[in-house]
Parts: sequence; C-alpha cells; structure tokens
Amino acid sequence: MPYNANEQELEVIKFWKENKTFEKSLKKNEDQKSYVFYDGPPFATGLPHYGHILGSVVKDLIPRYKTMQGFHVRRRWGWDCHGLPIEQLIEKELEVSGKKEIEKTIGIEGFNNSCRTKVLEYAGQWKSMVERMGRWVEFDNAYMTMDSTYMESIWWALKTIWDKKRIYEGWKVLQYCPRCETPISKAETAMDHSYKDVTEESTTVKFVLKDPTSKNLPEGTVALAWTTTPWTLPGNLALAVGVDIEYAIVKLEDTHYIVAKDLVMNVFEGKEFEVTGHTFGKDLVGLEYKPLFDIPAMKEEGKKAYYIAAADFVTTEEGTGIVHTAVMYGEDDYRL
Repeated sequence: MPYNANEQELEVIKFWKENKTFEKSLKKNEDQKSYVFYDGPPFATGLPHYGHILGSVVKDLIPRYKTMQGFHVRRRWGWDCHGLPIEQLIEKELEVSGKKEIEKTIGIEGFNNSCRTKVLEYAGQWKSMVERMGRWVEFDNAYMTMDSTYMESIWWALKTIWDKKRIYEGWKVLQYCPRCETPISKAETAMDHSYKDVTEESTTVKFVLKDPTSKNLPEGTVALAWTTTPWTLPGNLALAVGVDIEYAIVKLEDTHYIVAKDLVMNVFEGKEFEVTGHTFGKDLVGLEYKPLFDIPAMKEEGKKAYYIAAADFVTTEEGTGIVHTAVMYGEDDYRL
C-alpha cells in the first residue's frame, strides 16, 4: 500500500488535538525549571508565506528539544498589531492616503477600528495554518500588542528601566517617509520587495588637504572622494579611509592626488599620470582639508569637522577608496 504523507500528517495532528498532547507536555513539566523562548510575533496583515513556515519550523524545534530535556517551556503566541504594515493595508482598502485624508474622511477612531477588525480577521486563518505545520503554540492564550494589558506591561517595563536609570536620550539617523510622516525602520523599507536594482550616477570630488606636508605628502595634495549621493555634499563633515588600505600618490599634470592603490587605473584610465609614492590609510587619519562650502555653524568653537577619519565600511571594490561622509544623511556616517 503506497504511503500517503498528507493523510499520515492529518492523523498525527488529529491525535495530538484529541489527546491534548501539547497541553500534557506543558503540564508534565510545569513544576520544573522554566526555559523562556522569545518568539517575535508576526504582523497580522496577511496569511503566512514560505518565510514564516521556514522560521516556524526552526522556532518549533528548540522548545520541543528543551521540553524533552525536562524544562517547562511556554509557547504563547502573539500578534504585532501596530505600525505601518496594518495601517498601509487599511489605507489601500479604504482608498485613502496619509494622515490628513484619514482625519477628513473616516476619522482616527474609525481608522483604528478598521485596523483592529483586520487584525482579528487573519487570526483564525493563521491558527489553521500553524497547526497544519505541526507547530505547538498556545493560540488560545495569544497576546496582541493592541491589547491594553500588553501596552500597560510595556509602560510598566519602561518605568522600571527608567527608575534604574537605564534610559538615556541620544541621537540616531533614521530614514523618514514623507508620505507616512514618520521615521521608518530598515525592515519597513524592505517590505513588499521595495528594494530594486538601479544604476546609480557617482561623483568623484576633490578635497584639498590643509597641511599635507605634515604627513610627508606634497604641498597641495588633493584627496579624491567618491559618492553616489552628490546631493549630500553640502553636509560633508569628514572623509573616511580604511586604515589598512594602501593608497597611491598620483601626479596628474601639476597636482598630486590620493587614491586607493587598487583603484588607480579605474580613476585615471586614459590619462597620463605618474605614481610618486604610497601610504596607508592609518597614516592619513587626522589630516584636515578645506571644506567645499562655507557653513558658519561648523566654525563654532568645539565643532570637529573636515578631517580624515578611519572607517571599517571603506572598501576598494569601487570608487576611490576615500568616502565622502555626511553625518545627517547616513547611519554609518553618524556613527563615524
């Protein structure tokens, strides 16, 4: 008789449900040491896809293994109900765009109610799919980030952390969506296959060093920096080099240029030039250069700007090996 995997799986799942096998496994170890498995909740904005299924298999293996070792492992299911995914889904369904239009047409309360309804709509379908995968989780005791009890627990946690003086105010460069009128995360940027391959225009810019002779470089030496975002050049505050990258001193006509040794031919292809020396990025660190633009705010006392800094994100795969840095436009730039 041929083996029917589908029928066999359904029989096993039916056996688990009728005999409450999962519940018994929790009951058996409830007096034992707990093993806490943190499982980030999915967005409640659609049915599970291959990525969810793959992640669920891995997330199911660990709690099962720890249960077999004698630990008490809770597997409480959860739903991420907040944020742009559900809001954008409802905007599309209601054919509205942006906060102002929402307020004018259906109002904040009506919009929020639509979001809540949509979240609950997918919950039942998810339960059926996850059970069919054979994953053991506590669906009947699931939490939702939109529940008052959940939000109160978050406020309690924040208050506790605040009392322990573990919260501080800082600065971070984030992407911003003018349509949504909110900062957005990298994950939100990557949703719905929003990344695409494009051909970028790049620019190579001359930065004249102030005192190159202090590093045994010719007078008037110029650092050639590369960027794919020339519109950020007015915000330039530093140049980044790789400490272990070898740089060539290239003479073209009457000017000496600094370029990564491995990129000389790319930069000066078709030109008559002469390599007059070499240095390493670590030897360039600290050199100051003349700013491209006159920005009064950067002349204030205590402001450190217009110098060469070491960075681990600089490579010799493209460009010049020297990267234009504008702290207000990039996360790496700001950290530098």
